[in-house]
Amino acid sequence: MAVFGLPGGSELIIVLLIVLVLFGPSQLPKLAKMFGKSAKALREGMEGTTDDEEDEKPVAKAEKKAAKASESEGAEPGDE
Repeated sequence: MAVFGLPGGSELIIVLLIVLVLFGPSQLPKLAKMFGKSAKALREGMEGTTDDEEDEKPVAKAEKKAAKASESEGAEPGDE
């Protein structure tokens, strides 16, 4: 009996029995498949946010290089 944790064995069995009564045995595989797809999408979404942050860094570096190159091209050798 965990006070601040996940439900224990007896609580989990009770929840599963309630779900079985509410949805019936024919709907359980569909619910499990839907839950699995949702968990996969959530996991991919979480990984996607870290990938997006990493992808932005090279773009920012390329923009800085392009800005420096355009500044150096526009400047004449004696224009300081």
